[in-house]
Parts: sequence; C-alpha cells; structure tokens
Amino acid sequence: MMNQNNDNFTEQDGLNINADENLSGTEHLNDPIEETQLNALEAELNESKDKYLRLAAEFDNFRKRTAKERIELFQTAGKDIITDLLDVLDDVDRASKEVEESSDAHLKQGVSLIFNKLRNILQSKGLKAMEAKGAAFDPELHEAITEIPAPTADLQGKIVDDISKGYYLNDKIIRHAKVVVGK
Repeated sequence: MMNQNNDNFTEQDGLNINADENLSGTEHLNDPIEETQLNALEAELNESKDKYLRLAAEFDNFRKRTAKERIELFQTAGKDIITDLLDVLDDVDRASKEVEESSDAHLKQGVSLIFNKLRNILQSKGLKAMEAKGAAFDPELHEAITEIPAPTADLQGKIVDDISKGYYLNDKIIRHAKVVVGK
C-alpha cells in the first residue's frame, strides 16, 4: 500500500527517482568532455603514473641498499674486537717461533694446539692473513717501512720481508701489511 502511494507521488510530480541526473553532483555526467579537458586529464594521469613509478623505483633502491648494508653490518660486526685481537695474534706468532726452538715436545704440542685454535676461530669469523713476502709492492695493500738493496734482481720492487702482517676481514682490508721493499 505504501509502495503504491510512493509510485503515485513520483508519477504525479513527474520525478523519476531512478535517473542519475536527479542526484546531486551527477548533473554533468552525460555531458560530452571537451578536448582540452581530456588532454588535461590525460596529462594529470600520466604525471601520476610517472610519480608512482619513480616512487616505486626509489623504494626498491632503498630496500636493496638497506639489505646490502645489513649484510655488510653482519659481516663486519666484530671488526673492532678482531682488530684489537690482531696485536694478540702477532704476539702468538712471535711466541710460536720461540716455542719451536724449545726442546720440550709436550710444551710445543700444547702451545701449538692453543695457537691453532685461536687462528681457526678468527678465520671462521672471516679473518684472513695477507701474503706479502715475495709479492710486488702495492701501496693499496702494503705500507713500506723501509727500502733495502734487493738481495737478487728478481726481488727489485718486491717485498723482501714483512714486519707486521696485513689482514683482511671478509675481503676488506682491516690492517695494511708493514713491509720492507727491495730496490
């Protein structure tokens, strides 16, 4: 009964409630769009797409950069501690040479086991000794302490002796080798 009254009311007033043109804000939906408006809308759309693509690329670069920095941080997290232990490792090398001259076999074996364990632990953390003796001098890797006349012609410009070993931590130099170069 109520539906009949509503239908009568709308028909009598000439209103069609199902037409979009009667709703507020929809008067111009069926109007043709001018060419300039269309071009402006397309330009705005292209600009929005460009901004979106740039933002997505920038975020992707940020994500990759932070992932790389995180990996590097984990690889070099113990750098300070390992750098401090390099002096201890030098002392271990000197002590190892002195123990080799000892006549006590048990002392040699015990000290050798301890020193090897220390070296193995540091190597498992990414520490690697730089092989300098006999190699060509490279100022990026070596620090020349002095030059001496080369004992043989093939040692000219090469490292004759290393005073202090250089070390890498995960393929990055953490200490340059201090060397004597033949001239």
